[in-house]
Amino acid sequence: MPELNDLVRQGASVARVAEYLDGLTHEERLRALSITTRAVQRTLYNAASASPPLTLDFFVPGGTPPRVAVHHKGRNSLPLPPPLRVFEKRFAAPEDGSARLFGYNEGLTRAWIGPGYFVAVPTAGNAAWQERGAIVIDYFQVPDGPVPDGWPNVVPNSQGLQSVVYAGTRDFMRRVSKDVSIGAAFKGEKALDHYFTLCREPRGG
Repeated sequence: MPELNDLVRQGASVARVAEYLDGLTHEERLRALSITTRAVQRTLYNAASASPPLTLDFFVPGGTPPRVAVHHKGRNSLPLPPPLRVFEKRFAAPEDGSARLFGYNEGLTRAWIGPGYFVAVPTAGNAAWQERGAIVIDYFQVPDGPVPDGWPNVVPNSQGLQSVVYAGTRDFMRRVSKDVSIGAAFKGEKALDHYFTLCREPRGG
């Protein structure tokens, strides 16, 4: 069986990559994603422009009650020690029923730089943003309503060390497979050439 890195480097279509990932167990998917390089993530993000657009229910499946968290395991391409490249983005639908999701970043770095709260919204209506992905994780916004029990206190991304990492940032998301998405980070309107994969945890995971 080929590795994900090999498939992407060989120019496989995103449909072929999706077929490969969907044929793996959840743990196998996480292992495959855990060794992707920045170059592979960049190529995969570009290939994923051919995927069907993401919707909010990719991140929080329909039928999930408000304020119930859905975890997505992440792996980024930043030049950090391997343990610090691993994180989770946790999403939840708000109580007000609006077309958005609340979320934050969980991982080893949270104790140092904070939770990095965000609001995820569709990019429809902004042509430049739509080209980057159908959903944007927007750190210019933080939740303005109740979040799930047990989540850290909501703080603005202008506060403390968060301002270095999250302030002024947006992540544009594309679909890779049934459970996997990929994001590209932008500072304002400038592409940072940094990417990350997310893999949705099974229900109850």
